[in-house]
Amino acid sequence: MTVSDTKFSLSKLAPLEAILFDVDGTLCDSDPLHYYAFREMLQEISFNDGVPITEEFFVKNIAGKHNEDIALLLFPDDLQQGLKFMDDKEAMFRRLASEQLKPVNGIYKLKKWVEDHGLKRAAVTNAPRANAELMISLLGLSDFFDAVILGDDCEHAKPHPEPYLKALEVLNVSKDHTFVCEDSVSGIKAGVAAGMPVVGLTTRNPEHLLMEAKPTLIIKDYEDPKLWTALEELDKQEAAVKRAA
Repeated sequence: MTVSDTKFSLSKLAPLEAILFDVDGTLCDSDPLHYYAFREMLQEISFNDGVPITEEFFVKNIAGKHNEDIALLLFPDDLQQGLKFMDDKEAMFRRLASEQLKPVNGIYKLKKWVEDHGLKRAAVTNAPRANAELMISLLGLSDFFDAVILGDDCEHAKPHPEPYLKALEVLNVSKDHTFVCEDSVSGIKAGVAAGMPVVGLTTRNPEHLLMEAKPTLIIKDYEDPKLWTALEELDKQEAAVKRAA
């Protein structure tokens, strides 16, 4: 995919109304903390005969997925045990996050751009409420979002499009004037299925994996020149739309 393709794909959204953000790996680099918690706690219960899970296993089977789906994968014969494990794992994650959570590079630059353009914005996440609220608070973004949409509040979590469709409804914006920021295959699939262009971040998941989910644009982080080229083209298109009106 060329930069010209991405410029066209975002510029056709003019006038832009909203941006929807995933949380884990998209606002903050939280995957290393999740991976550490899973690896330590699964080893404690002798999962995989006590052999620690690899980062590849984590990326393929866990990253971006809803907790109930993870519980079913890890504990196929005992969902209740799986859900209890997930609750304990999330408590460990929150302890780690309180001390170690870091924002994705450039997020505050994009935050200013969003605010300067008067856009609506929502966080759309498969994370449990306690995790989502903690991460958003630690990042200083509690007042930034107009809404936080949880997979738990929907009948279907990502990769189903329902959480993103619900965000459009809550914000009262059109999918034709909104784009999504995501870092996982599950999340990108959800945004694409909801009919929106998705900007994929290679925070931890490799580009070749993300491309399978058909994002519009792949960036390293929010400082990536490809993103700002696309947003500049969007600004130009928006100005042209206003002149023509």
